[in-house]
Amino acid sequence: MTDWEITLAVLYPWLKAAHIIFVIFWVAGLFLLPRYYIYHQEAAAGSDEEARWVERERKLRNIILTPSMVLVWALGIALAVVLNVWDQGWLHAKLVFVLGLSAYHGYMVGYGRKLAKGERPVSGRALRLMNEVPGIVTAVIVILVVVKPF
Repeated sequence: MTDWEITLAVLYPWLKAAHIIFVIFWVAGLFLLPRYYIYHQEAAAGSDEEARWVERERKLRNIILTPSMVLVWALGIALAVVLNVWDQGWLHAKLVFVLGLSAYHGYMVGYGRKLAKGERPVSGRALRLMNEVPGIVTAVIVILVVVKPF
């Protein structure tokens, strides 16, 4: 084995572990954020409780969600480079779903900004339905990665 192959052999499990850890953080945050928004919308407009929800949401987005998403992408790309799987159909499909989850993340961040301004454009029921998106998408991604159906 060359030095590069040895380095990759040592590095790969650490990259994979870090990728999985930050996927868990990101998806957990995506489960939590719509729930925060539901509680926020149920708080009286202009109340101290509403202000506390704005701060909680900001911290969740800035401390957990967005950094985790960035690390998921960086580590995922590093894994794809190390494994050289760019020509695999399952990876292409996974990337489509991860892009979709990233777009959902962006939508939720934007929705939080609207809530912070006092706007409430979506019903609590709609937010409850949106709360299912990360779970469904994550299940599809896991199947693609583990089963590699194509």
